[in-house]
Amino acid sequence: MDTQARSQQVIESLRKGIPPQRGVDLYSVGHEKLIEGIKKHHLSGIADRGIIRFVSGSWGAGKTHFFRIMREVAFKGECLVSNVELSVNDAPLNKFERVFYAILRNVNSPYCYAQEPTLEAAPFGSVLRESLAFLGTGNRAVGNEVPYEAYNAAKDKLMGNRGIDIDFKKIVQKYWETFLPESPDPAIQEQTREEILQWFGGEGSIGAYRKRFGVNKMITKDTAKVMLQSLAAFVRLAGYQGLVILFDEAEQSYSIMRKSALKDAWNNLLSLINNIEALSGLFLVYATTPEFYTDPKYGIVQYGALSGRIGKPEEKPPTALSVVWNMDAVQTDLSAYQSAAVKIKGIYASANPDARDSLPGDEEVRASVEELHGIHPSLSAVQFWRVLVTSMVRDFDNRLDGEVRPMKEVYRDVMDRLREE
Repeated sequence: MDTQARSQQVIESLRKGIPPQRGVDLYSVGHEKLIEGIKKHHLSGIADRGIIRFVSGSWGAGKTHFFRIMREVAFKGECLVSNVELSVNDAPLNKFERVFYAILRNVNSPYCYAQEPTLEAAPFGSVLRESLAFLGTGNRAVGNEVPYEAYNAAKDKLMGNRGIDIDFKKIVQKYWETFLPESPDPAIQEQTREEILQWFGGEGSIGAYRKRFGVNKMITKDTAKVMLQSLAAFVRLAGYQGLVILFDEAEQSYSIMRKSALKDAWNNLLSLINNIEALSGLFLVYATTPEFYTDPKYGIVQYGALSGRIGKPEEKPPTALSVVWNMDAVQTDLSAYQSAAVKIKGIYASANPDARDSLPGDEEVRASVEELHGIHPSLSAVQFWRVLVTSMVRDFDNRLDGEVRPMKEVYRDVMDRLREE
C-alpha cells in the first residue's frame, strides 16, 4: 500500500474519532520509552526465550491503542502477531484448546499485513503458504503450485525439527501437499485446506483425520499447550523471529465465570507463566482492567500462587522490565498532545496533497490544541484524545473547503457528535 493510501485510511478513522487499524505509529506519542524498552529487552531476543507481560488499564485508558502500536512494532521486527480477545463465549481462558485456535484464527504475518488490507478467511493458511515458500526456496512468495524440489526441501526441514509435535508436522505437511503439481482442481484443494485447518480448531473426529491425514490425536485441553509449544518452534523454523500474542480480556469476562471455570482459567494462566521460558519464540501480553488484580471476589488476589507470580500494577509509568504495565499511570501532557496534532497534520497533508497550502502552521496547530485542552473538562465522559483527533481533522477539512472556523465552534460540533455515539 502506498503512503498516500495509508494516510487516507488513518485520517478517515480519525475523522470518526476512532483509532485506525493501521498506522497508529505515525502519530502516537506517550509510549516511546516503553516501546523502545520492549524492542531492546524483549523483541530483540524473542527467538531465544519466552516472555509474558501484563497490561493494566481502566476502560478507555488506551490498551487497544497500545496493542496496535505493539503490532506495528512486532511486524517491523519480523514477528507474527495474533490479537486475541479472551471472552466467555469465544475464547475462554478456562478452555485453552479454544484459546489456541483463536491464536491461529487471528494470526497475521508482516508480509500479509504489508499488502492491501483484506479480510483473510484463513490467516494461518497464509502463514503455512509462506513457510512452505521460505523453507523450500528461501523467499516468502508461493504460487498455486510448488515444485517437488521445494516441497521436499521444506518437508525435510519440518520433519527434522525435534521441537514440533509429530501430528503438527503431519498436518502441516498435508497442507503443503495441496500445492504440488498433481493436486486436484482448485475447488477440491481449497476444501482440503479448510478441512486441515479445522483440525487446529479441534473440529471433526479423530477417526476421519487419522484415515485422511495420518494424525493420531486432536487438539484438546490435554494437548493444546503442547501444540502451542509446537507452534512456537514452527514459527522459528519458518524464519520468523517469533510470535507476539496480544491477549485482550473482554470486559470483566472473568466476573461472569462460574467458580470452577474461573479456577481452571487461573490454572491455565499460571501454567503459561510457569512454562513461558520453555516457549522460546513467544511473547505473550495479557491486557485487562485493574479489577483483575484487586477484586476480592473475582480477582487473582484470591489465588495466592497466581497473584504472587504476577503482582499488581504500580503507580508509576510502565517500563519494559516491569511485569505489569500500568496504562492508568501514563500521564500525557499538553506538549505530547501538541506533538501528536502536528504529526496528524503531516498525515493529512500526505493523504490530501492539494491541502498543503491551506493547512495551518505548526505553531498555529499547537495553539489550537492548547485551546481545546483548556475548553475540554477533565472529568468529561469523552476522552480528550478523541476530541483532539476529531477536532483537528474537522479543522483541516474546513480549511480544505476554504473555511476557517473558531476552534470553539469546531469543538462544540465535535462534542455534539461524539456524545451521540
